[in-house]
Amino acid sequence: NNALWVAEQLGIKLHIIDVIEEYKDVVINPKHGYGTNLNPCLDCKSFMVGKARQWMEQHAFDFVITGEVIGQRLKSQRRDTMPIVARESGVHDRLLRPLCAKLLPLTLPEREGWVDREQLLGIGGRSRKAQITLAARFGFSEYAQPAGGCCFLTDRQYSHKLADLWKTRGERRYDLGDIMLLKVGRHLRPRPYFKLIVARDEGECNFLNGYRQRFVHLFPTSHKGPLVLVTGDAHGEDLQLAARLTARVSQGRDTDDVSVTVCEMHGAEQVYKVKPMAPEEIPEHWYL
Repeated sequence: NNALWVAEQLGIKLHIIDVIEEYKDVVINPKHGYGTNLNPCLDCKSFMVGKARQWMEQHAFDFVITGEVIGQRLKSQRRDTMPIVARESGVHDRLLRPLCAKLLPLTLPEREGWVDREQLLGIGGRSRKAQITLAARFGFSEYAQPAGGCCFLTDRQYSHKLADLWKTRGERRYDLGDIMLLKVGRHLRPRPYFKLIVARDEGECNFLNGYRQRFVHLFPTSHKGPLVLVTGDAHGEDLQLAARLTARVSQGRDTDDVSVTVCEMHGAEQVYKVKPMAPEEIPEHWYL
């Protein structure tokens, strides 16, 4: 989304390349390992620059530019790892990093005179002050949070949910649907063999509605409350427990009983009249 917005603001073309399937191996089997969470930063950077190189070659361009800065990222933007990105991406010295070029060896675009090295910069370190000053000089007042990034794999909670998914499946695999669901809702695993995904607001309810045909789902009928998806294999007492949790997150949480409808994937429905779970009945380790 940030890329779309920036391209529109600057009036430049944006080419979107689908790497969903290819990228799986980067996440599942990173050659250089993970960062603090499940973020394969160095492998990811090499992969993305490699895709840019392929696009460059297919369209007869001469070199690739990135916004990397030495020392900005602990894993992928160090002096010793930057050459790895250039080498493993296959772009080699056709990779130009204008923000820190003066701290790096000459690249092909500089040697050939396509780019004037004197107009490039020598920014280094964790601080973003130099970049923010540069942005102001060029008249850019709106941009993404400098220290943020858009990688869910750097998020501890998201990584924990992905690790939980792999553990319960007994193998390290995922599909696009899994990734989308991991981003949404509050996730609870009351039992090793099933998990609940609870919508936290109207937008998430609308999103999870699109998955009702794929999962058993619950919703309160006597009181207002969210949609809850069940992933895994829940039956009998498990659905009773799921209904009580659904009642807990409904507006009837402080009443004696709440009616909760359980919808099976084949269309059958059953209404449970249950006592909402008390907070102390929900162990902390259920939350993912």
